[in-house]
Amino acid sequence: MSSRDRAAANQPPPLVGHNVVTSDVALVEAVTRHAGAAVVDDLIGLGEQAGSAEAREHGLLAHRHEPELTTYDRYGNRIDEVAFHPSYHWLMERAVGFGLQAAPWEQQAEGSTTAHVRRAAGFMAWSHTDPAHGCPISMTYAAVPALRMDEALAKEWTPALAATSYDPGIRPLAQKRGALAGMGMTEKQGGSDVRANVTQARPTQVEGEYTLHGHKWFTSAPMNDVFLMLAQAPDGLTCFVVPRALPDGTRNPLDITRLKDKLGNRANASAELELDGTLGTRLGDEGRGVRTIIEMVAATRLDCVLGSTALMRHTLNEAAWHVAHRAAFGGLLADKPLMQNVIADLQVEAEAATALAVRLATAVDAADDPHEAALRRIALPLAKFWVCKRTPGFVAEALECLGGNGYVEDSGLPLRYREAPLNSVWEGSGNVNALDVLRALSREPEVLSAWITEVGHGRGGHAGLDRAVDETLALLGDTGAHEGDARRLAGRMAACLQGALLVRFAPAEVADAFCASRLGTSYDGTYGTLTSSAADLRAIVERATPVVV
Repeated sequence: MSSRDRAAANQPPPLVGHNVVTSDVALVEAVTRHAGAAVVDDLIGLGEQAGSAEAREHGLLAHRHEPELTTYDRYGNRIDEVAFHPSYHWLMERAVGFGLQAAPWEQQAEGSTTAHVRRAAGFMAWSHTDPAHGCPISMTYAAVPALRMDEALAKEWTPALAATSYDPGIRPLAQKRGALAGMGMTEKQGGSDVRANVTQARPTQVEGEYTLHGHKWFTSAPMNDVFLMLAQAPDGLTCFVVPRALPDGTRNPLDITRLKDKLGNRANASAELELDGTLGTRLGDEGRGVRTIIEMVAATRLDCVLGSTALMRHTLNEAAWHVAHRAAFGGLLADKPLMQNVIADLQVEAEAATALAVRLATAVDAADDPHEAALRRIALPLAKFWVCKRTPGFVAEALECLGGNGYVEDSGLPLRYREAPLNSVWEGSGNVNALDVLRALSREPEVLSAWITEVGHGRGGHAGLDRAVDETLALLGDTGAHEGDARRLAGRMAACLQGALLVRFAPAEVADAFCASRLGTSYDGTYGTLTSSAADLRAIVERATPVVV
């Protein structure tokens, strides 16, 4: 028999044909307790499509054929258009169709109390297909709470942003069945310090209208229909609504100088922009730009947590599936005690991230509740710091479970490895979020009360949790004097929140493993060092392994 006719031996079958929602036990449990079984049922179709061979192929193709910028048309007209592969549009059409962009805000306004949990779970599940196209979906989701600063602008844009019709192309809003939003906040000289922005906003003779003059250093999805941008108006830093096309059909002057050559997220275009007479409408008062975008920042931080959690779950699925089907040293890898420890440890991490992510989405659904609002204020930067910071090491460990098979592009894991640091950088680096925790604690006393209440629900469930909470409270003694300790404090507070959720809701073996390791005194961050019993490890690994029906 020729080698070309011989099937490869000891290779796992491709992980396709599984439902990424129903296979994720921790996600199903979290959504069920916070939103009900009906919401899980509503997501089954999304989960099935996200785990299909077709979706996997589109995700790989969207990255293999990257966006291309055309600055001028054949006649020399400036057009600044970015072209995407059809697979990118396939992914976007379904993400919008499932209502993963701004639809939850409209659903919540219509009386839904679970719209944001549904959307969070759907966003995590659909991210299994490809993480990059989630960026324009996230920005559209986050734009709506900022637009609500101006009733007229919200009324103009929200219905199109919330529409479940994907309608790409540069055309006036009146000609669109649905719209997407982007953001242009940072500049080359300031980065996260947006108060250092130098782009000028000059008032025109039309009330509320300005022309923008300057640049934007990192604007993702430049083909979206509308952008929120910061610029210096006469009375200070101000937020503006900047459409891509003007109502008369002409294009707003917005020059794309180049697309970013990024580490990951390559299916999504990110651009440098030059603004010279670009029309924008003021959103909020002059000089109140940062306050205007606060709710937008909160929404994008939530999606950073959701996206990182999805990366954990996807790469763990691949690792657990591989070791369940790959034999080495006389037996299946999944039966080897040390490999069981690694997979179980990864599962514990992913469960903790999932529990916290869905809990945060619940707080958005209950935004009018004072405790939920205070918890969201403190828990979002905590989770953004901690979960996103944990993701690169997690993805590397999951990739290692596949050995060389995980190091090749066809596995999809190198793509995720390059993606893993993104959410720690976007919407404020780790330092920015850790310092924001200190700022909230010093200025808003209700946020500490909310954290104490939330972790208090898990008190008595595990000695390690109780000890960690007490130690954290001691560390909180004088937050204003300990900027250098901000990361340690943020990580500890986030881990305590995760531990409290697991103690309350997860199986005992999962909660015990988390508290004994992450909240223990000897944990060094290395995966595969749990001290759980063999039976407990096997039970945790079973929760990690996808089921293909």
